[in-house]
Amino acid sequence: MKRSYTSFIWFRKIQEMEFRYARHTQNIESVIDFYTSVLSFDILGRFNAHDGYDGVFLGFEGENWHLEFTQNSEKPQSKFDEDDALVFYPENQKDVDEILENLKTLKIPLIETKNPYWNNKAFCFEDCDHYKVIISTEKIQK
Repeated sequence: MKRSYTSFIWFRKIQEMEFRYARHTQNIESVIDFYTSVLSFDILGRFNAHDGYDGVFLGFEGENWHLEFTQNSEKPQSKFDEDDALVFYPENQKDVDEILENLKTLKIPLIETKNPYWNNKAFCFEDCDHYKVIISTEKIQK
């Protein structure tokens, strides 16, 4: 039986929440270099040998989201496909131009996405673990 989560009317609307995307890697230093160089993310925090894991938090100070990358002795077992991507929405053309310049400088190629929607409204590239990153131009303030 399929459960409907919208049929319960007594739930209150959640007003605030932080978001963390966590991913395991075997290339933590390369991941740090990639996201700080290409997207100009800050290193918000790090930990070492915490229950067998090393990790880093990347993003921008003061935002309600960040990315967490962890590493240990185990090989990641992630299963991703061509439709899986991190999507970012810069709010101005200057930031988009900076990302494009960083990609060019670092010789990171742009790639087509499987979903044609993104090919018309964004650009895509892969990080050092071959995960897709999409930079959308939809929210740029004109």
